[in-house]
Amino acid sequence: MASSEHPGWRGHHTTQCTARTQQEASAAGPDLPCPGPKEHSDAHSSPSPNSSMTTRELQEYWRNEKCHWKHVKLLFEIASARIEERKTSKFVMYQIVVIQTGSFDSNKAVLERRYSDFEKLQKSLLKTFREEIEDIVFPKKHLTGNFTEEMICERKLAFKEYLSLLYAVRCVRRSREFVDFLTRPELREAFGCLRAGQYAKALDGLVRVVPLQEKLTGHCPVALVPALCAMLVCHRDLERPLEAFAAGERALQRLQAREGHRYYAPLLDAMVRLAYALGKDFVSLQERLEESRLRKPAARGFTLKELTVREYLY
Repeated sequence: MASSEHPGWRGHHTTQCTARTQQEASAAGPDLPCPGPKEHSDAHSSPSPNSSMTTRELQEYWRNEKCHWKHVKLLFEIASARIEERKTSKFVMYQIVVIQTGSFDSNKAVLERRYSDFEKLQKSLLKTFREEIEDIVFPKKHLTGNFTEEMICERKLAFKEYLSLLYAVRCVRRSREFVDFLTRPELREAFGCLRAGQYAKALDGLVRVVPLQEKLTGHCPVALVPALCAMLVCHRDLERPLEAFAAGERALQRLQAREGHRYYAPLLDAMVRLAYALGKDFVSLQERLEESRLRKPAARGFTLKELTVREYLY
């Protein structure tokens, strides 16, 4: 069974924040690190030594990468809250709005989390970043009064400040724990729909969560590959080849210097077929695929769809 780690986040962090930041880049997918303890051998920040890219191509690649790595500043708001009652429980759902500061953000993210979700995040962060977040106050749990208007308003302000302070700590905002808190539930739902063959519903979820995931993982471009490949699969199976090809191009851009990545060959294979069907240049893609297979001969691997349906199983 494939793991659910983020591509780029490496296992354990050291006690020093500066040391962590060399290892903490990671995002979602089996073998590709996503929330989970495993590491992935592809998660290196330098191009493959066997890469066929020319010096000029490599220079252009790293120029593009530096642009992607530029820190995006995000603003967190708790826009509203609602009380939800179920047969055996009652709790408050807080609506979190995440927007990019400094410019108009047409891709603001809207998500909902309850107190227990924030609590799990806090406990998870304390295991790794206790010293870094020791001065950040987490809203206390109360035995009574949790559903009063006064308490809910107080919690809204407290959670807004809590998220903003966490985000201000570089190694925390780059951690898989923080990124997972903001994206994993929505990604799990989208990939679950994909596995069920509900491609339109899966695509709708991915379109909403991918922009936020991209903003949160700019330091690790490969982290977005599983979601982009899932978008390719959804568009392709919905008979939207142009949109599928566009999603594949975005994914390939993030894998240019990572020929050893397990998504590389399956993605190229899917892109060759799409390019042929669309009357685009498939020859250069086919050549890249053949060169990759010559460098790393292997038995029959997974198709792109077989890889994506294994993401976010847990």
